[in-house]
Amino acid sequence: MSEAPSSGNNPPPGETRPPEARPAEPRPIRLRDALHKARIEAADRAGVVVDLRDAEVARLEILNEALDPLFAQVPEQVDLFDRGISQGETPRLWIDVVAHVVMGRDKRIYRFVQDTRYGRIVLAEAHEVNAIVAAVTDYVARRMVEREHALAPVKPPDVPVEAPPRRRGRFWPFAFGFVLGALALFAVAMYATLKNL
Repeated sequence: MSEAPSSGNNPPPGETRPPEARPAEPRPIRLRDALHKARIEAADRAGVVVDLRDAEVARLEILNEALDPLFAQVPEQVDLFDRGISQGETPRLWIDVVAHVVMGRDKRIYRFVQDTRYGRIVLAEAHEVNAIVAAVTDYVARRMVEREHALAPVKPPDVPVEAPPRRRGRFWPFAFGFVLGALALFAVAMYATLKNL
């Protein structure tokens, strides 16, 4: 007589039944595993940050190329502008020592800013390169006019010219001293004569 096939609840003969499936207890997280996970997350974030910074630099390079025709027209003797891209933590396209273009928070908008003694001011913001080129062109023109005014000779204000004071001749003090001396000698001589009488 053959044995009936075993049901799912009974193990076949000769095999032991596994212990009842108990709910799995959470395994304690080890510090090494947590550090490994944190390092992977940091690497992913760093990769994203590097990609974003590379995208910012690429956009600033596009703007820099669009500004080439403008700066080709600036005379060589004008040394106000020092254009270039700095690739620090926040990439910037410098126009001169106080003005630069930086990407906005969404990394798609150009922000043209100027540092002043009262803080940083935004001169222009736009998504389009042409709008920022127009703003930089206006800025460059204003700076060149300021330079011309600074180098122009300053005309002194019209002040009425006063006549110089009249100088007395040097002869009169000498003559006055001579007369006083002669009178003094005459007085001494008269005194001595009267005393002898």
